[in-house]
Amino acid sequence: MTEHALEKAFREFPDRFNMADYFLYERLAEGAGDRVAIRTAREELTYAQVAESANKVGNALRHLGVRPEERVLIALHDTPEFVATIFGTLRIGGVVAMVNPLLSAQELRYYLDYTRCPVLVCASEVAQKIAPFALEVRTLEAVLVVGEDIPKGAVFRSFMEAVLEESPKLDPYPTHRDDPAYWLFTSGTTGKPKANVHLHHDFPWNCERYAIGTVGYNERDVTLSVPKLFFGYATGSNLFFPFAVGGTACLFRERATPEAVFEEILRFRPTLLVSVPTMILQMANHRDAKEHDLSCLRAVFSAGEALPAELYRKWKETFGVEVLDGIGSAELFHIYITNRPGDVVPGSLGKLVPGYRAKILGPEGHAVKTGEIGTLLIHGDSAAMGYFQAHDKTKETFQGDWVRSADLFRVDEHGRFWYSGRADDILKVGGIFVSPIEVEDCLLAHPAVAECAVVAYREEGLEKPIALIVPRPESPPSEALAREIAQFVKSSIAPYKFPRRVRFVKELPKNDRGKVERKKLRDGLDERAVAEAFD
Repeated sequence: MTEHALEKAFREFPDRFNMADYFLYERLAEGAGDRVAIRTAREELTYAQVAESANKVGNALRHLGVRPEERVLIALHDTPEFVATIFGTLRIGGVVAMVNPLLSAQELRYYLDYTRCPVLVCASEVAQKIAPFALEVRTLEAVLVVGEDIPKGAVFRSFMEAVLEESPKLDPYPTHRDDPAYWLFTSGTTGKPKANVHLHHDFPWNCERYAIGTVGYNERDVTLSVPKLFFGYATGSNLFFPFAVGGTACLFRERATPEAVFEEILRFRPTLLVSVPTMILQMANHRDAKEHDLSCLRAVFSAGEALPAELYRKWKETFGVEVLDGIGSAELFHIYITNRPGDVVPGSLGKLVPGYRAKILGPEGHAVKTGEIGTLLIHGDSAAMGYFQAHDKTKETFQGDWVRSADLFRVDEHGRFWYSGRADDILKVGGIFVSPIEVEDCLLAHPAVAECAVVAYREEGLEKPIALIVPRPESPPSEALAREIAQFVKSSIAPYKFPRRVRFVKELPKNDRGKVERKKLRDGLDERAVAEAFD
């Protein structure tokens, strides 16, 4: 099938279009209003009930003065109130912005100022954090608080009381498919987080091609997510995608630990688990791993960082469930390269999702040969308009119809993509580029290594790899173990790639998305830290 014919097979979006209709209200029109949309430990909500709650929230936001294209900032745990606020905001033509409710007061102040939101919908502990400066935020008119511990002050109101008396009916604002709908934030690894401004058609466009067309979401699917809803990867995989086909999304507000995830799987018996490599590792290494029944799962999703081949094999041997590793970004909303059900190559991120195109360019801007490493550029109609208040960075990243990533890849002769790290993570050892991902994959095959990260340190002006390793409990750190691990790498892959030093650590720093913060690791490698490592 030609690319043109393939595109014709997907749904087209009219000029008047609202993504809330696509993901929620069309289920009611299809007669699926009585189907279970959300499950928590305490309740089940149908599509009709979710729509009614969203309408009430939308009416409350309108009465609080939220106008079309104004941002509503959400800082909630994974609860039905989060879902209702998303769809209520979209229904009135507002723009959704989401942040982690565990952020510090200083971080929350940044987002309040940056989004210029008239309304914040947040958990009670978030309200307590911002209470000392809420009146100083010039645009903030109201804070709707989910929970009972509500600070005193004119801007703070109970979410429940604000919504209770509102009408369950709401006429939608006539949005255009190219109106702003959603802000997705970058992770802020190289400065303050920036907002990707997405349009109403962006998320449905990706949903048609990835969730429905590639993965095969269907009405029988029950989803559960390790990452929380504020993370776009989870918003898509554990809310929008199951809602688009009439499936069921399971929510739990507690912090995700291996024990908690096992418990929620037992409770909900999901068919799809949305996860990240860190949790996949912790679950596979859990002392009681083999006692847990994961037979309800037809697939596990992994994203956020590359899934090492050795870890995939361990997971598969332990639980017998495929992991569909893929890559997406806030700039393009969701996954654009992925492994397929029944077609997984461990260590690879799979092939392009239909509708997306890719280029891999070398340092001079020319396409590299098959198998060579270069910078990934992606083309697809889920791309954001650009970054808010970041004109220069927008021009650098959004280059015409292409989005330039900071990720390095190689493509094999079968069209499979292999991740080699970010441009600022790649190592150059003895004049030869070395992918830290490849070295880490090798390290994880050693029985003493639980987690690891490989970064660069400088010695006499030269860049060399150092391995930071979290050892398994039964393998206490020692100079002999460090040499054994280094020799293991040297004998497994090209010898010049082996870590010149090994440093044992209790844990690796991770961001709120579960991704290892390599910059923190590099910044912490002062002369003393390097000297204390085994060589």
